[in-house]
Amino acid sequence: MTSKHYKLVTRQYLLPFILITSLFFAWGFARAILDVLNKHFQESMDMTIARSTMIQATTYLGYFLMALPAGIFITRYGYRKGVVMGLLLFGAGSLMFIPGESMCSFNFFLISLFVIGCGLAILETAANPYVTELGDRSTAASRLNLAQSFNGLGCILAPVTVGAFLFSSPESSISVPYAIMGCAVLLAALIFCRVKLPEIKTDHSIGGGDGEKSASIASTIRLLWSSRRFKMGLLALFCYEIAEISINSLFINYVTSDGWMDKMTASAVLSFGALGLFMLARVAGSWIMSRIPAEKVLLTCGIMTVVGTLLVTLDLGLPSKCGLFACYAFEAIMFPTIFAMTISHTDGNSTKIASSFLMMTPLGGAIGTMLMGFVADAAGMSTAFIVPATAYAFVLIYAAMFATKRLKS
Repeated sequence: MTSKHYKLVTRQYLLPFILITSLFFAWGFARAILDVLNKHFQESMDMTIARSTMIQATTYLGYFLMALPAGIFITRYGYRKGVVMGLLLFGAGSLMFIPGESMCSFNFFLISLFVIGCGLAILETAANPYVTELGDRSTAASRLNLAQSFNGLGCILAPVTVGAFLFSSPESSISVPYAIMGCAVLLAALIFCRVKLPEIKTDHSIGGGDGEKSASIASTIRLLWSSRRFKMGLLALFCYEIAEISINSLFINYVTSDGWMDKMTASAVLSFGALGLFMLARVAGSWIMSRIPAEKVLLTCGIMTVVGTLLVTLDLGLPSKCGLFACYAFEAIMFPTIFAMTISHTDGNSTKIASSFLMMTPLGGAIGTMLMGFVADAAGMSTAFIVPATAYAFVLIYAAMFATKRLKS
């Protein structure tokens, strides 16, 4: 008996897939700029590492506070209006950098980043589950990994372009890249106002077993929180965000702390080396998971990321530096894979609400970055990697539980 082969994206959903995938690039670019801002504000405003990590804390607080309202909004008004609303907030927050710079106010910058975070939360709450619906459920993880590869492309370009601009001169204006990004995002909002995206509807609530066609939001939330599979996936994604965001945020600090690189070189290596490796690994992961079960791939990657971060923590010289880049290669498939595995038993409105809870998890990145900052100030950058090592360890436990069928139901 031969197994049925499914295309990642069928012809009827090809255009929506392309349009939505372009958004993955946009928020990848916006999030990667934060990794440059840490070092920029440490120098331009003479602040500690821990203080500069308020950049991540504020942005991802926006994710946490906006994600559930975003899910409710998308449930009521659909994916397209959710995308437009997210783009409008994203663009507005970016343009707020212009008055922020004129006032030379770090607190105003933080408010701007909070608005951007709210916009990105709506975008990701809409786009991630939408991509999983644009084809057969058996290929959802692979399809989301492919779309997330363009997120990786945005992550590559942001540090090298914005870093080269900001680090080229002490007088470089931080408002310039944000103004350009804001105008581009508002133009995208106009485009999405004019295009039609198919609204994918199903007749099932979570689990698909009770036949209800229109469960209330409150009952949907209760059903989600009664699912062990969902709760474990939510926690695993939270831990992944702790590790991934904190490593990215302090990459430049780590590689410049012992004179290995200067900050200009570090921003280029972050883009083309670390994040380039991340993007290639995500593309490769999409191909691999079309042939090997996603939970087995996630288990292997969980092992390797724990090993990589422990090598950095032990400060062993070249092996530690190799461990750092190994993290980028093996963490690449984690977010889309955990996301797809967590919502794979949801349908209809429950998928949108589940997605909104999952998009609260970037707050973990803010917490992880702040913890790393405090440890780095107190004990050094290498020791601070114990934070992402601990977080990856939980992802490994989650993958092991899934691989041994303890989270199948």
